[in-house]
Amino acid sequence: MSLIQTGALKLNSRNASETTPGDLSTFTEVTFPTPFPRGSDVIVTANVQTFNGPHTPGLRIANVTEAGFFIRMNELVALGKPLSDGVHVEETIGWIAATV
Repeated sequence: MSLIQTGALKLNSRNASETTPGDLSTFTEVTFPTPFPRGSDVIVTANVQTFNGPHTPGLRIANVTEAGFFIRMNELVALGKPLSDGVHVEETIGWIAATV
């Protein structure tokens, strides 16, 4: 049986698109309302729920654990090069986390 949690947050980007693997300095940490049981394999998916800015905001999710995850709005990058300045206004992001 899977365990499921959901949430939403306001997220914006004041920085250029992140292209360095492992650099979480511009990410936002999200803590689950209730940690999943120790040893759980947790998956997270998120989507932009609003349309406040003119550019297409991508989302990056990193370091998913039983306690939470990191997320960043990262405007689109192609072949390692940002397609815009990376700055994006505040959007509402909905997420769902579940055990495998």
